[in-house]
Amino acid sequence: MADCTRLAKCPFFNDQMADMPSMANIIKQRYCRTDSSQCARFMVADVLGPEAVPQDLYPSQVDRARAILEGRA
Repeated sequence: MADCTRLAKCPFFNDQMADMPSMANIIKQRYCRTDSSQCARFMVADVLGPEAVPQDLYPSQVDRARAILEGRA
């Protein structure tokens, strides 16, 4: 699968975890370079727009993304 279409402008991918490079690489490989449809940030941006994505939302926080999409967060 190709890189995420939002990669160039994603603050998470570009510098969110600069102080944790090993962990960042694992997360980036799983969510940004393999299957972006499973990324919590992508889920929110896809439905509500990129401006609705909280800065502190990690790609793995799918439950939080679902709560945002359901209007509970």
